[in-house]
Amino acid sequence: MKIKALGALAAVALLAACSNGPAKTASTGTGVTTPTMQGPAPGSEQQLVASVGDRVFFGFNQSGLTASDRATLDKQAAWLAKYPNVDVLIAGNADPRGTEAYNLALGHRRANAARNMLVAKGIAASRVQTVSYGKSCLVSPGNTMADYAQDRVAITSVQGFNPQNCH
Repeated sequence: MKIKALGALAAVALLAACSNGPAKTASTGTGVTTPTMQGPAPGSEQQLVASVGDRVFFGFNQSGLTASDRATLDKQAAWLAKYPNVDVLIAGNADPRGTEAYNLALGHRRANAARNMLVAKGIAASRVQTVSYGKSCLVSPGNTMADYAQDRVAITSVQGFNPQNCH
């Protein structure tokens, strides 16, 4: 009987030695360790970006949502439903062409289009704030059509996190 137990213990030790690396554990304070989570913290800006996506893109002078945009916003709504303590800010942006006043208004329309969809999906309106940066805070400051396409965006971020570093 003891030989079987020792054999089983040796097999477990051998399997543990063949693992890809040391397991990450955390002490619970009771002498028991539990595996720690790897990756972004639940409900964090990093998790939003990595698992859901934080951006919806728009056509030139457009503020309507495409099917791809709606799919991203559906994922954002599901993520926000999972983390009811998280509030977000949606920043509407425009490319550098056009007047400042026009681009500020366009950025507002873009941010509000994203916000309205999240609210329609059941997210409390009080959890979703908007801001327009117009053309004052470019995502891609170059002057190519590809740069302009990156600038025509609404970016959702966890409140308190400013991915564009704009004020």
